Formats: sequence, C-alpha cells, structure tokens
Amino acid sequence: MLIAIPAEGNMVCPHFGHCEMFAMYDTDTKSLTSLPNPGHTPGFLPGFLKEQGAQLVIAGGMGGRAQELFAASGIDLIVGVSGSIKDVIALYEKGELKSTGAVCSEHAHAGDCHH
Repeated sequence: MLIAIPAEGNMVCPHFGHCEMFAMYDTDTKSLTSLPNPGHTPGFLPGFLKEQGAQLVIAGGMGGRAQELFAASGIDLIVGVSGSIKDVIALYEKGELKSTGAVCSEHAHAGDCHH
C-alpha cells in the first residue's frame, strides 16, 4: 500500500495543503520517497494523490472539504498527526496511529492548523 504524508522537511506538515512535499511510503517495500507538492489549488490534491497511487493519507490538519474529497476518492485518512515522518511510519506499522478527525477551519486561521 502507498501512503502519502504531507511533509515539511522530515516532519509531518501541520496543514495538509501547504506542505512542501509528500513523503510517499510503500508498506510493501518499506521504501520512502518524496514527491513535490504541485500546488495548493482547492480540490486538486486529492485527485493528484490518487493518480500517484496513494491509498492512505496521514496528515496533521486538513480542511473538511479535502476530507470529503478523499472519502469520495476511496482514499483513507488518518488526521491530527504530528511528529517526524519516521516516527509516524513506525507508529502506523505497529497499529498505534489513530485519527483525531482534526478539521482545519480554512477561513478562521486559528487553532492547530497553523494557517
């Protein structure tokens, strides 16, 4: 399975659409590659990541509309995650990573989403 993790350096980006890249983790080969974020256009990234083969997105904060689009695309989500990419992958592999359902309020610019 291919997992996409929005990243800033080696850390999970606190806001999905504003990440510099996606860490792409293949659970079968245990390989980790990076994919540049092609841009933050509303509604674009869920389709883009589906085209790349992502079956799961592990993210920090994410807007409600993006969550709806991922659900419609059949891509699973774990949101409300923070920490290093390697630590997050290790927690996922152990079955210890849980979604908080964190939703960014895209226009409020407040809370933990760091808009």
